[in-house]
Amino acid sequence: MKNLFKDIPDELPAELFETLARGTGTRIERIVSKGHTTPETAWYDQDNNEWVLVLKGAARLEFEDGSAASLGEGDCLEIPAHRRHRVAWTDPSRETIWLAVHYRARSGADEEEKNDA
Repeated sequence: MKNLFKDIPDELPAELFETLARGTGTRIERIVSKGHTTPETAWYDQDNNEWVLVLKGAARLEFEDGSAASLGEGDCLEIPAHRRHRVAWTDPSRETIWLAVHYRARSGADEEEKNDA
């Protein structure tokens, strides 16, 4: 058994990414940030969808289209595959603990299979 609020290093020179579980087309991870951001010229452009939940702390995501989302404890957000985004801010005074679920985008074949069931 694992507690998502424990086993966090005292020093976090970089964000901590820890895979908790993985399966075919799916990965669940804990991310711990403390004042960490994505470099201003860098964007995440992922092949999979991502659903994120802030368990503790606060953060702000920015999207390439100019929109932004501020997340506090309990806030969650789905980021579709290839929606370019970056972490613009995380609380520098305390850890921000994220739960992220990366999952394969549904294909047309998946939809047809669902409709046939």
